[in-house]
Amino acid sequence: MASTSRLPLRLLLLAFLVPTLLNSCSSASKGPGGRISKVKTYHLIPTERIRTFDRSLAFERQYLLHGAVTASDQRERAGNYYTFNWKVEDRSQPVTLKFQYRQANTGLETFQMLQEIPEVKRSNWTKFEIIGPAYYEKGRVTAWKLTVERAGEILASQQSYLWE
Repeated sequence: MASTSRLPLRLLLLAFLVPTLLNSCSSASKGPGGRISKVKTYHLIPTERIRTFDRSLAFERQYLLHGAVTASDQRERAGNYYTFNWKVEDRSQPVTLKFQYRQANTGLETFQMLQEIPEVKRSNWTKFEIIGPAYYEKGRVTAWKLTVERAGEILASQQSYLWE
């Protein structure tokens, strides 16, 4: 009887742990001229099925795979997805978001993506994707850092735990 009563407890524990591990949000990071208030990460592996009670994880997967009918279409969308919510105090001038990251198969080599934001709003969402060939050749993202800059001045910055 003890083994049957533990099964629902294990399922309940998995129902809470899996969403936390797969779709994590970090705390706010305030800088001298802005703030990064939320970081959403998602690692999409199309060949793996997610078994969870959290409907948001199933939706995220379906959203990212929407329209990818063939196996090769789905393979092109596999990878790491990052969504950042950020704000700056002075919205009158454009800003640049610099996303730096390292991948599993490249050691300490650092890659970066830049996004110019010409019209800054009160609350901004910016997405970065490491998918397709870049993901398959270089591996999953192991560490990252986001910097919100204006004319070389850092307004806000946030990084993953493994970033040095």
